[in-house]
Amino acid sequence: MVRILKITSRICLKRLRKGTYRARAVKRTYIPKRDGRRRPIGIPVLEDKIVQRSMAEVLNAIYEVDFLGFSYGFRPKRNQHNALDAVVVAIEGRKVNWVLDLDICGFFDSIDHEWLIRFIKHRVKDERVIRQIKKWLNAGVMEDGEWHKKDEGTPQGGSISPLLANIYLHYVFDLWAHSWRKRKASGDVVMVRFADDVVLGFQYKHEAIGFLKELKSRFKKFNLQVNAQKTTLIEFGRFAVKSRKERGEGKPETFDFLGFTHICSRSRKGKFMVLRKTSGKRMRNKLAELKKTMRKRMHWSVPEVGKWLKSVLVGHCRYYGVPWNGDSLAIFREEITRMWFKSLRRRSQRHRMTWERMQRLAKKWLPYPFICHPYPSQRMRVNT
Repeated sequence: MVRILKITSRICLKRLRKGTYRARAVKRTYIPKRDGRRRPIGIPVLEDKIVQRSMAEVLNAIYEVDFLGFSYGFRPKRNQHNALDAVVVAIEGRKVNWVLDLDICGFFDSIDHEWLIRFIKHRVKDERVIRQIKKWLNAGVMEDGEWHKKDEGTPQGGSISPLLANIYLHYVFDLWAHSWRKRKASGDVVMVRFADDVVLGFQYKHEAIGFLKELKSRFKKFNLQVNAQKTTLIEFGRFAVKSRKERGEGKPETFDFLGFTHICSRSRKGKFMVLRKTSGKRMRNKLAELKKTMRKRMHWSVPEVGKWLKSVLVGHCRYYGVPWNGDSLAIFREEITRMWFKSLRRRSQRHRMTWERMQRLAKKWLPYPFICHPYPSQRMRVNT
């Protein structure tokens, strides 16, 4: 495999020098989304992957200087947990009373090619780079053996697509939002963006409403649209519980961001804190997926299934193992144990599987949940 990559890289380099390199159409496939729809994914050929990866490294070095601090998606040394920590620290440390959970309709499929090229030309003057990016954008997609031209969007799956999406939102959203905060906001405004998932915190409700209204007009100019069904403005923060109780409206609403449900809570000392729990929808979808896979592996040996479930549980804890989320992790392990128990009992009508024996198997193969991430303030303090 390594030899094939080396040979392909040499061929790509020769074609790039001679100017004979041609981008090929990406193969279109679909993966199911949480809401029942399908997400289109583009799979480039090996040559395009190699060239795109090299181009992305060069462009990353250029744009890392320009990207703003509240942008976390697909950037070196930044990941989902950095964005999650930034949300918690911002809400707990600033005067945030309202949270705007922003969603963009079909962002990757709505990127305007003409505007994207104009944005790139602000920083990149080499016409060879511009031509190469145009080739990838105009290569089209192959679906069911037929070629389809795409006048907008970047196919998810390519190495260059996340960076192009970041560049597009940097000019369309980041710079504009940062300028709006300086010019028009009289109270505190905080922003955290991971790719096309955006969370904003406002001190005053009227400023949040005004921001969203102007943002819709801004997006319309660049072929983007706010998803009205998934975009919500909720009362959230240190005074939300008291304010809603005085109005007789019950507990504050919650919002989901990167797989976690964020909840207004209090520490043992009575200090306001943002509690993060595994999103119930994410957990249900994950368990449903595991249930289907378990049926296919029903007749695997106990050690084989045990090793597989151990890797699933450890991977789950590696992502969701944040402080104060131990109960959700324990529920996930318990559901996996019950699922495995039912699968073993279905293998034969004359089974000898009891719950006591199942507990021994779970103790041997399924590790207990663990917290592997520090408190948000600790990690933010180290990073910044």
